Amino acid sequence: MSNPTASHHASSRLSTLQAAYVIARRDFLAILFSRAFLFFLLGPLFPIIVGGLAGGIGSEVQREATAAEIGIAMSEADSAAMVASAAQLREELGGYIPPLVTLDEEQKTLEPVEVLKTKRGNLAAIVSGTPAEPTLVAPEGQIDRWRGQVSLIAANSVGASATQFPDITFEKVATSGAAEKRNRIQTAQAGQMLLFLLTMLLGGMVLSNLVEEKGNKIIEVLAAAIPMDSVFLGKLFAMLGVSFVGIAVWGSVGGLIFLAGGFSMGSFAAPAVGWPIFLALGVVYFAMGYLILGSLFLAIGSMAATVREVQTLSMPVTMMQLIVFFFASYAMAKPGTAVELAAAIFPFSSPFAMLARAAQVDTLWPHALAIAWQAIAVAIFVKAGATLFRRKVMNSGPRGGKKARWWHRRTKADA
Repeated sequence: MSNPTASHHASSRLSTLQAAYVIARRDFLAILFSRAFLFFLLGPLFPIIVGGLAGGIGSEVQREATAAEIGIAMSEADSAAMVASAAQLREELGGYIPPLVTLDEEQKTLEPVEVLKTKRGNLAAIVSGTPAEPTLVAPEGQIDRWRGQVSLIAANSVGASATQFPDITFEKVATSGAAEKRNRIQTAQAGQMLLFLLTMLLGGMVLSNLVEEKGNKIIEVLAAAIPMDSVFLGKLFAMLGVSFVGIAVWGSVGGLIFLAGGFSMGSFAAPAVGWPIFLALGVVYFAMGYLILGSLFLAIGSMAATVREVQTLSMPVTMMQLIVFFFASYAMAKPGTAVELAAAIFPFSSPFAMLARAAQVDTLWPHALAIAWQAIAVAIFVKAGATLFRRKVMNSGPRGGKKARWWHRRTKADA
């Protein structure tokens, strides 16, 4: 005869996802509205503020030290008139007028395009012809930048009125494929570094939270009422939600500071997939990287009884993560090779390697495969961590504990 009480208990038991949601909501709200979380948010803001101020000052110094110059490839008299005109306008208009320099004897023997290709000095463009009919030779993205200034300098050098500007002939110098590849690698490196720092900074919260609840015996109460897989999964997503709150706060404050300092996204080359998709993939890969690392930290926390043990066990993981980051960075320079494929397959390096790939290659379907594989890895690690916790912690006890439990069950059955 069936037991109605047991039947009702089985039917009312939460599913794995429902139980995980309960745990995630509980942990998320508990951490979000705690005073410790406020101090946690304030901590990284000080380096951001200092870095923004130092970066703004440093960029200003760099702009002054490496100010772009425009070379003059005209006759001696015309060159002197153009240089004098530029100097006069710079005194009146400040940094809006670039400095003009005459080419040396070696450069005068070369075509303007060849001079720019030599990349000597700070030459950003070259003006040839005459002040009445100047020709501007510059990279494709710089012509619009210098066109107005060169026309103003040329008009001022011949004493033209403010409404009489000479027509400028343009000659574009296309950006080389090597330069584009180099610039995208810089974007990939910046994305990888930011992803790594955020993952390492925020991943430790999972450890501290689990060890604290183990010390208070809360985790054992939860494990008795909810499947351990749900507990681990809920805690992971709660910490991920808290991490997104922290990133939103830090990103908003840091973005305002860096915008005020004159920085912009134009400082980095546009990734191959475009900025919107690259940023979206960055969010997804941070989530995947955080969940993979957090599942490993949960497994470590399940074996640690004190904070000291956590620090001892987490150190090898931190060093391993550094090695993984260096491996992904090395793979970034080897696109299309077995090294890059290995970095994309290995779960811990996959988010870093795939984010770098997004900056260099515009193909999107590999990202769908990588994200699916990373989600599977998260499920595997969560299951393994929960199983390890049940075996090592929930069933732990003094020697002979299993025999004692067997004897207790047998005595109870005989009674």
